[in-house]
Amino acid sequence: MHGEFKVPGGKLVVVDLDVTDGVISNFRLAGDFFLEPDTALEAINGAVDGLPADSEGSTIAAAIHQALPTDAVLLGFTPEAVATTVRRALAQATSFTDYSWQIVHGKSEEPRMQMALDQVLAEEVGAGRRGPTLRIWEWDSPAVVIGSFQSLKNEVDPDNAAKYGFEVVRRISGGGAMFMDAGSVITYSIYAPADLVQGMSFADSYAFLDEWVIVALKSLGIDASYQPLNDITSPTGKIGGAAQKRLGAGAVLHHVTMSYDINGERMVEVLRIGREKMSDKGTKSAAKRVDPLRSQTGLPRAEIIERMIATFTGLYGATTGEVTEDELAKARVLVETKFGTEEWLQRVP
Repeated sequence: MHGEFKVPGGKLVVVDLDVTDGVISNFRLAGDFFLEPDTALEAINGAVDGLPADSEGSTIAAAIHQALPTDAVLLGFTPEAVATTVRRALAQATSFTDYSWQIVHGKSEEPRMQMALDQVLAEEVGAGRRGPTLRIWEWDSPAVVIGSFQSLKNEVDPDNAAKYGFEVVRRISGGGAMFMDAGSVITYSIYAPADLVQGMSFADSYAFLDEWVIVALKSLGIDASYQPLNDITSPTGKIGGAAQKRLGAGAVLHHVTMSYDINGERMVEVLRIGREKMSDKGTKSAAKRVDPLRSQTGLPRAEIIERMIATFTGLYGATTGEVTEDELAKARVLVETKFGTEEWLQRVP
């Protein structure tokens, strides 16, 4: 069995192994990481050899930690990264380049339709009717998108939302509220088979699925990085956040909203940003938490999106696609029966 895992912000880890009578054997670690002393490589190999093939990632990582010499130096990877790679090998996980990707960047859709399209396209990928897809969102009206489990009344000031024309919608993934003024954000969704993140923890999968956009932002001169669990950030402030949903149909939905421009004062009027959240981020000003892409690059929004698409295509290969009429029809039904209903919006009052 063979597994690979590119450590977000780090190096490539590669493992080859056999499974004999339920036990890992002939384990060999390789990659473009740095490791000292040389004997540490055999220590890692020896630690994994003989472990039960159903060992959890934490068990594998603990065995490696225990086996490493006290003076070992690991650069670009960790025992946990090796454990993730082992689990991916055992699960026969796939990689980005195993698929023929489509990139969809279509016309503007209203917020409730965007929520429905996320569910429909993810389910279509899970059912095998659509190939893995990267979709760039467009919409022309302001909205607040709250997470699946957030309390509506705790997150949004309804009077100010109505005053400024912000529609409030609820998505199927967890996470926090997204303040999305028209033309002021860049949002994308990845719809992929669950095999792409097999053997990964949720934390690992977030950074793994967004590695390409970190590359794109760095190419624009932004010192971007991933801050666990789900933030894309830079030394001057947060850029965006991710959310994820694993669907029973065998697909993963992963979407990210990055701030291109922001009216910080309006954001704090529309959103009820709690004291606990603010103190957790080490700041008293919600507006100062975010440093948008416009101020960091000086580039038009469309040019940043073009760079993102070019980066994704260069790394993984992709063709231009579109949402089909059948998918649009399914999404419209979901707007009527789910995303446009008060029952869904108020599911957590």
